Amino acid sequence: MPSETDRKRVQKTALITGCSSGIGRAAAHAFLDEGWTVYATARNPADIEALGEAGCELATLDVTEQDDVDRVVDRVLDEEGTIDALINNAGYGQFGPIEDVTTQRVHEQFDVNVYGPHRLIRAVLPAMRRERDGTIVNVSSVAGRVSMPGGGVYSGSKFAVEAMSDALRNEVDDLGIDVVVVEPGPVKTNFSDRAASEADPEEREGIERTEAYDEFYAMFDDTQLIGGDGPGSVEPELVANAIYDAASATQPPARVQPGTVARVGVLARFLPDALLDKAYGFVRSFTS
Repeated sequence: MPSETDRKRVQKTALITGCSSGIGRAAAHAFLDEGWTVYATARNPADIEALGEAGCELATLDVTEQDDVDRVVDRVLDEEGTIDALINNAGYGQFGPIEDVTTQRVHEQFDVNVYGPHRLIRAVLPAMRRERDGTIVNVSSVAGRVSMPGGGVYSGSKFAVEAMSDALRNEVDDLGIDVVVVEPGPVKTNFSDRAASEADPEEREGIERTEAYDEFYAMFDDTQLIGGDGPGSVEPELVANAIYDAASATQPPARVQPGTVARVGVLARFLPDALLDKAYGFVRSFTS
């Protein structure tokens, strides 16, 4: 009869950040449904109580706090022995013209979207190297491959995640560790609501609205360019399933684009810059 330790080795363990809603919550359910031990995390534990009732292990985790990262990773390793999959999902979008977003707000965007995953990656790699096994899934975006007006700060953070992932994938290739980037397009979550809030000077300090960019703000306020319920948006479960497939695959691809908009959108990076600029101008002409 196998020991408790043996059973734990058979049952794989996933650590997922940003589980309070949307993709993170759906990913927690996807892994749980497949029999994994899931550590679902969020800044506010009240936001993930339902995941605990469903069978997840819960942990309070602010990815901008190194002490939180160390505490949670140490707990998972103490209780499970290994971390088979790290899902870096926590993030948000800081939108606005470059001139209107202060450097402090840029720092806060990178602290969550870039430094957060970096903290988690560094924390889990020693254990993954020891086991010579594990998968790191970094949730990026189509905006990590193509930048649009008003999205430079958010795209900059996702471009950075893409670059780090490319480097890491080759650094750990001989160590039995896989690195996958998931690049969704618009997803039916509360992402767009928070993005609108982050770009609103009445709700956030460090945000200004310069009159020179009124056309952008009209486009931002009147369209669904940043996701939500716009054309081609997908359910978070579709992205969650792509994350699970990447984490469970023996030889996962370097990048995955869930949904048609995502697969088509990333191809825009191959277009000449002049053509992309004309396309942005075409969009502005319909919103000004």
